[in-house]
Amino acid sequence: MEFVDRKKEFARLQASLEREKPQFIVVYGRRRIGKSTLIKKVMDFSRGDIYFLADRTSEPSQRQLFSAAVDMSIEGFSMANYPTWESLFVSLNRSIDHRITVCLDEFPYLVKSWPALPSILQKLLDDKKLKFDLIICGSSQQMMQGFVLDSKEPLYGRADEIMKMSPIAPSFVSQALLCDAEQAVREYAIWGGVPRYWELRENYDSLYDAIENLMLTPEGTLHEEPSKLLYDEMRDTVQASSILSFIGYGANKMSEIASRAEKQATDITPQLSRLKELGFINKEVPFGEEEKKSKKGLYHISDPLLRFHYRYVLPYNSLIELGNSQAVLSMFKKTENDFYGHTWEELCRNYISSHGADGVLYGLASRWWGSYYNEQQDKYLPVELDIVAESFDGKNLFLGECKWQEHIDAKEELARLETIAKGLPFAKNHEIHYALFLRERPKNPNVVRIYYPDEIMGRQ
Repeated sequence: MEFVDRKKEFARLQASLEREKPQFIVVYGRRRIGKSTLIKKVMDFSRGDIYFLADRTSEPSQRQLFSAAVDMSIEGFSMANYPTWESLFVSLNRSIDHRITVCLDEFPYLVKSWPALPSILQKLLDDKKLKFDLIICGSSQQMMQGFVLDSKEPLYGRADEIMKMSPIAPSFVSQALLCDAEQAVREYAIWGGVPRYWELRENYDSLYDAIENLMLTPEGTLHEEPSKLLYDEMRDTVQASSILSFIGYGANKMSEIASRAEKQATDITPQLSRLKELGFINKEVPFGEEEKKSKKGLYHISDPLLRFHYRYVLPYNSLIELGNSQAVLSMFKKTENDFYGHTWEELCRNYISSHGADGVLYGLASRWWGSYYNEQQDKYLPVELDIVAESFDGKNLFLGECKWQEHIDAKEELARLETIAKGLPFAKNHEIHYALFLRERPKNPNVVRIYYPDEIMGRQ
């Protein structure tokens, strides 16, 4: 798979390394997000740049391994004995006669083996005598943030650049996996924007084959990926996994999650907050309500791979362990359109939030659920709206419905939206704009604005 997107990150990192003085750069983000690939793309190994990937071995072993990595650029460097990290870095600094870049990848592993390492680096950085650019990189977002953003830590305030790597935009899926827009929605619903997952998917002829071999078999590369993600970031991985499991089973309210966990709501709040901070879950409130004040908040798994895992892998792990992956895959096939539909809604809301609609710019698009007044029946009826957004000037209201099913009648859907709009408590004094977001061309397509996957999954 070709190196896609990351143009902004590449340019930013390259610009930093071209500054007059050596830089201290921090790069972090979740596992498999492409941190190491980006860094190695920017580094120039022909001039002697040094890349070192740490592991979980002992501190003396790590020093020896690092000196061996240096030896690839400075012949004979590893022949000497370096009793401390400080002596190692000082010797490296003395041995180079031109500016190079040194990367310490999976930096948290080094700190675990030698907790004094950040203090050593602080001293070297404060002396301002380093002749090389230093990049530290790590997958544990919690630890990496702590190293540079916690005022109590030695490296606080020392970084010249701090880069958090986020998932790649959905618009690049088609390019990466060489598929059309409709298939790109399906792919993104499974793999999200994590480039390493895309690379693994690329090895299989079909999406079903990839799902079965990567996730629905005990030896699958991504079968235990959620556990590894939680291990990197959460102190109590058992409780965190349990919370994700409850949400995956359909417990979306705080009270429901707490009840299933057999705990008080206050006991699980820190875990929910941390999972939300990491981008694994999100808290959704109806349009027009503030998250902190709303009593209608619903929790959902926002990370696609985790969403799939806690819906189809964990509940049926016994079948998977018995080698019956086909049975689990069959269950997925029966409900896949519903699963894809959830992602389709998210993609469509994000599109309206970032692009607007027909020349009108809107604020953050969200769902709305509640009751509206139905004039024909003269009573309030419950309803859910997939997309609601208000224009920045407060004059326009956007109402959208998302469908991933087949055989949709656009005229019927528009009539339904118009009926609902008349009874919405927040629709008065607005010019209403309607739209449908559909997988394929419907019956009566010309009655309303329609968005298809080609437009939603286009380049952003």
